[in-house]
Amino acid sequence: MKVLVLNCGSSSLKYQLINMENEEVLAKGIAERIGIEDGFVKHETTGKDKVVINETLGNHKDAIRIVLEALVDPNHGAIKSMDEISAVGHRVVHGGEKFSGSILITEEVKATLEECSELAPLHNPPNLMGIYACEEILPGVPMVGVFDTAFHQTMPKSSYLYALPYELYEKYSIRRYGFHGTSHKYVANVAAEMLGKSLEELKIVTCHLGNGASVAAVDGGKSVDTSMGFTPLEGLVMGTRCGDMDPAITTYLMEKENISSSELNNIMNKKSGVLGISGVSSDFRDIEQAAAEGNERANLALEVYYKRVKKYIGAYAAIMGGLDAVVFTAGLGENSKECREAVCKGLEFLGINISPEKNDVRGERRIVTTDDSKTKVLLIPTNEELMIARDTLALVK
Repeated sequence: MKVLVLNCGSSSLKYQLINMENEEVLAKGIAERIGIEDGFVKHETTGKDKVVINETLGNHKDAIRIVLEALVDPNHGAIKSMDEISAVGHRVVHGGEKFSGSILITEEVKATLEECSELAPLHNPPNLMGIYACEEILPGVPMVGVFDTAFHQTMPKSSYLYALPYELYEKYSIRRYGFHGTSHKYVANVAAEMLGKSLEELKIVTCHLGNGASVAAVDGGKSVDTSMGFTPLEGLVMGTRCGDMDPAITTYLMEKENISSSELNNIMNKKSGVLGISGVSSDFRDIEQAAAEGNERANLALEVYYKRVKKYIGAYAAIMGGLDAVVFTAGLGENSKECREAVCKGLEFLGINISPEKNDVRGERRIVTTDDSKTKVLLIPTNEELMIARDTLALVK
């Protein structure tokens, strides 16, 4: 059985075709500049040369059509016919309170996702575009929605409620939702495998550290708290997002700078984070290089970033009443030994002892603590696409 996994952004589309008999990636790629001039698709079939297909991508339907044509192309394709695609798994960012797990796409589900678009206006609409496009191009092929928020639906009310008047939660569903759930779920499961223990007996803090970043407390395989909130803006300092701050700063800045709420929202989401502090870049590689060259603001940005991650690890160890493992994943977590070392420095009281030799690694599964470290620190490359494919397979079966 072959599952096509789609992750639709506002102007991009990432995809993988996975053979679920052995979980082998048959092909993968990305369509970029959808709805913009000079669109293109970067496509790679396993065992064949990469190709770039330059073609106008007027909308997501155009992009999916070109992706499917690439998959069946006699020269650089991976399958002979679209009939070989048994199901499509869609990444959907926001499922609200409606979905606590992945679900087969039906008319009712689509209607609910439309309602959730108000909570994720940048993400859910393109996710839905991908669903509608597949319905037209691949009629009759079952589709599954896999939600970034679903894994965190196990959080207790005491973790997800904000201390606002309760009727605002009842009227507008204002609460903590959390994101990156597919990634947190995947790496928690892998961590249990690597430690040779049942997930149900472990207390794990998972750190998804990329340009967007979040931390989750996973107790017995269930998310009991997470750093992102009503939107992906809350929590850690990120590439361009400010993360936690005093809410009164918002009205103060609007008055002082004479700016609208949308302008302030743009500042907090796109001009803040390590970019805002450093003035250098939102790319941690650029910031690390600038810091190494003596740029004080770049160094300060890294210090602020590391301290915020460390604070959440300590908080979640307290919430769970213990800690067995910390997992680092996503772009920065997987590739920066400096990040892992800096975050874990000072956490020896939690039983964490990083091994400099083991930690000298990028992008491969590894335990990076000393053998006698009571609490293990693991580097686990995330694989959200495989998680989506597995959920899709289970539901279609």
